[in-house]
Amino acid sequence: MSEGLMGTDHLVRAYLAAKREVVDGGFCDEIAWQLRTGQAQITPQGFFREAAWVVLNAGMREAVVRQRFPKLSVALHEFVPNAVVGDLSASRAAALELFRHERKIDAILGIAEIASRLDEDSLERLLLDPEPFLCGLPYVGPVTWRHLAKNLGVQVAKADRHLVRIAESMRRSSVDAMCNEISEWLGEPVPVVDVVLWRWSVMHGVCGVGCLAPEGLCHRAKSRRCERMLATA
Repeated sequence: MSEGLMGTDHLVRAYLAAKREVVDGGFCDEIAWQLRTGQAQITPQGFFREAAWVVLNAGMREAVVRQRFPKLSVALHEFVPNAVVGDLSASRAAALELFRHERKIDAILGIAEIASRLDEDSLERLLLDPEPFLCGLPYVGPVTWRHLAKNLGVQVAKADRHLVRIAESMRRSSVDAMCNEISEWLGEPVPVVDVVLWRWSVMHGVCGVGCLAPEGLCHRAKSRRCERMLATA
């Protein structure tokens, strides 16, 4: 074990403390949803919906996307790809009323065309090696393909800034190494570990560091607001 590396027991205790906070914070449904994604076969409709979600969340506040997403579902024919492809002009106009970002909306419509040519079997084959397929989608890149893969039930974690900070604070070489270590110890799917740590990090995002303690609190305050949080916790 290298100098400063915390043992797996410390890492797992910290994770479980964070998970309790996430559940107590009212986000149990996110954990349950992520667990279900690994148990169901992905359909073209489900693939299109998750791809739209990931594209919109790139560089946009998740709370804003979540608030408007049900209306986008209506605008895009409940994410039925063939229905959107058959009504591209009206779908585009309705989507732009909700999200005024032409590049993202056009990317989503491009994904609808791709999804319309797929079936469940072809999707399953493509997701056996997800990176080249997902990185070939419009507006999906080296980080966001992992976000999409995770949401489609693939056993990967997304190395966004939140999880990178946690991995660094826990002295792990990468987000993958950290999430795999927790997953193997507890038997929880990697995407579930990912969503727990991501949501915990968002809940404690005021410090901007993302360090994880067994008590479930960030213990390296970087702002007066964070210091007050810790003083009253």
